[in-house]
Amino acid sequence: QVQLVESGGGLVQAGGSLRLSCAASTSIFDIDFIRWYRQPPGNERELVAARTSMGSKAYADSVKGRFTISSDNAKNTVYLQMNSLNPEDSAVYYCNAIKGSYTYWGQGTQVTVPS
Repeated sequence: QVQLVESGGGLVQAGGSLRLSCAASTSIFDIDFIRWYRQPPGNERELVAARTSMGSKAYADSVKGRFTISSDNAKNTVYLQMNSLNPEDSAVYYCNAIKGSYTYWGQGTQVTVPS
C-alpha cells in the first residue's frame, strides 16, 4: 500500500507561484506513475501533470510552460512547481500514484488564486 501526503497549497495572488509536495510512503522508483490532478469547484477532476518511474513527464495543455513536475528520490517526494498562476488554476490538487494494478490518492491540498 502507498500513502500519499500533499502539502504546499494556499492563497496566492494572480501571477504568483506555489510549490506543491507529495510525500510517498514508499520509494518513488517502485511507483509506476505519479500524477497531479486538480478539481475546480463544481467540475470534474482533471489531469495536470504526470511522471513515470523512468522519469518521463507530461503536462496538460493548460499548464504547459507554467507548471513543472519534479522529484527528490531521497525524500520519496514529488513536487509540482506552479508559476504564473491565474484564477482558473484554483482547485483542490491531488497526488495520485499507480503501482501495479493499484491506484492511490492523497487527501488533496487547496490552491486559491483570487480574481
